[in-house]
Amino acid sequence: MIERMITSDRVMASPAGRAQSMKRWYLVHTKPGGENIAQANLSRQEYEVYLPRVVQPVRRAGRWRERIAALFPRYLFLRLNEGRQSLGPVRSSVGVAGIVRFGFSYAVVPDPIVSGLQAREDPGTGLHRMARPRSLLPGDAVGISAGPFDGLQGIFEREAGADRVIVLLRLLGHEVSVRVPAQFVHAGHPA
Repeated sequence: MIERMITSDRVMASPAGRAQSMKRWYLVHTKPGGENIAQANLSRQEYEVYLPRVVQPVRRAGRWRERIAALFPRYLFLRLNEGRQSLGPVRSSVGVAGIVRFGFSYAVVPDPIVSGLQAREDPGTGLHRMARPRSLLPGDAVGISAGPFDGLQGIFEREAGADRVIVLLRLLGHEVSVRVPAQFVHAGHPA
């Protein structure tokens, strides 16, 4: 997914044949769960690193909580000052699995992509928040996509707390209101 947004690298040379000093973003592939380790090690080596992070809801001990995770798991962005820095030390840094390539050329991420990601993060926390899906209105047709009612269709009645909703289902010839985790309920019919 992220690799579709980037282009192939071509080093620009000056008329004298020397590489010009310019900054470019590269995509670094990290080891599993190694985004933070790679970011710390690369920053320590004075590379400019950007690791977009997102707040995700997770269920632990029967309760929904938020956790912070990489927006693009196993990837981070590295801005290299070409002519002054080398990609060589990056490849052997702790937490790094490699640098994304297309054939023999390193993949270059256009500046607007990284600046666009940075502009979308919360200015106070530096975190991305996924947009909440539009709220359902009472009477909306819904489909249930997981759990014991997977595949059933019903009518949205109301929210029942932060993580549950009440859906009217037709079961065994009777209409029954059931409490369902909100993440299982989608507008329209399930895919």
